[in-house]
Amino acid sequence: MAVDEKTGSGKPAPEPDLFSPVSLGRVSQVIVDQIKMLIHEGKLSPGDRLPSERELCNRFGVSRVTVREALRVLEAGGLVNIRVGAHGGAFVTQPSNSRLGEGLADLLRLSPLTAAQVTEARMVFELGIVPMVVERATEEDIAELREICDRQKAALKDGTYSLTLSTEFHTKVAACTHNPAIEMLVESFHGPMLMSLREAKTRAPLMGRKGATEHAKFVDAVAAGDVETATEIMRTHLQRTADRVAQTS
Repeated sequence: MAVDEKTGSGKPAPEPDLFSPVSLGRVSQVIVDQIKMLIHEGKLSPGDRLPSERELCNRFGVSRVTVREALRVLEAGGLVNIRVGAHGGAFVTQPSNSRLGEGLADLLRLSPLTAAQVTEARMVFELGIVPMVVERATEEDIAELREICDRQKAALKDGTYSLTLSTEFHTKVAACTHNPAIEMLVESFHGPMLMSLREAKTRAPLMGRKGATEHAKFVDAVAAGDVETATEIMRTHLQRTADRVAQTS
């Protein structure tokens, strides 16, 4: 495919009539919303180059400062990648799961969630994905889970165990579903999960040791394709945390 001289990519620049002039107070946000909608509707795809700043100014009927502000917001949201150089510009990109989950994560961190509520949600969610984990986990997935378990064991032995190792394990378990939506939800839940685990640990300072053992047994069950055993191990694992945080309510 010939490279378009204006875009520097294999696709021509979006048609001028895709963009509409704006005239509201926070015009940069209106521009952001328009471009988000175009991406959502498939009229802009990852790899597409947006028109130049000058063209965007003309099409939206705004100043260059406003356009730059809108592009900064889009870049911060992982929706465009700003490149410099002869073939530079603003290119539509595919945001990562972690970036997609940041907005939800912010809402969760700011919400008055209790450790008991978080753990109750985990009981529903993490038990629900176990059958998918057992069915879809690859040999590479299982090897990565075992590697996390090995690091947990070593950390317990030398007294450096951190609850972030536990959240890392549960995040990787979710990744074994190979479902981006599930991965995004779990990654966004990282902060509340860590909060609930810390609260549980205040009730049972040595709970990390038992949890690490259960992690290893869970991986064995997944590797064996045993949904029933894996589910029961995860239920016991989560229920103990639920019992601990219930005492703090």
